Amino acid sequence: MAPALDREGYWGSTTSTLDWCEENYVVTPYIAEFLVGLGSWCFHMTLKYEMQLLDELPMIYSCCIFVYCTFECFKVKNSVNYHLIFILILFSLIVTTVYLKVKEPIFHQVMYGVLVFTLIVRSIYIVTWVYPWLRGLGYTSLGIFLLGFVLWNVDNIICDSLRNFRKKVPPVIGITSQFHAWWHILTGLGSYLHILFSIYTRTLYLRYRPKVKFLFGIWPVILFEPLRNH
Repeated sequence: MAPALDREGYWGSTTSTLDWCEENYVVTPYIAEFLVGLGSWCFHMTLKYEMQLLDELPMIYSCCIFVYCTFECFKVKNSVNYHLIFILILFSLIVTTVYLKVKEPIFHQVMYGVLVFTLIVRSIYIVTWVYPWLRGLGYTSLGIFLLGFVLWNVDNIICDSLRNFRKKVPPVIGITSQFHAWWHILTGLGSYLHILFSIYTRTLYLRYRPKVKFLFGIWPVILFEPLRNH
């Protein structure tokens, strides 16, 4: 995380508790941090606190859904685990309430990290003890996500050096050093692969025959055949 630059855009002064390493408003006065994922568009466009919440709190909520799906993949069809739903909703409400009160980004990051760690442990259990042939897909999703996490931290730690580097090189080269943007890309891809991992695990348990196919030879999707006869 970098100190906010003096440049001010269309949205006025920054009120968010975070400002990343991207130089603000260098592309357009309407978007503070241009190179980001669509899910964080409102926050990075305005750097307003309200939009920051719109970016960060859904990370908690969506990860809770991932946790539920991963833990329920071996249950009978149409079953609902109300106890787990209650725990995850309560967790989300507590995180939301505390975060609105303390406004401390580290708290949000730790709570998000707890959910991600839970997903990692559960996924490792699945590929180690249940479906070991899914290690490729499971570890690929994990590795891509962790690579994004590493680049995001590098962006925070050596932000000044990266900014100086971008001033000295052509924009087409400098843009590749926007590691926060790579965080969005890689974690988005890692999350997508984890969704495929969950779908594969669930449909396999339900006795479908899932297969990973690649659209145009590069983009993975899950296809599956009808239920097997018992």
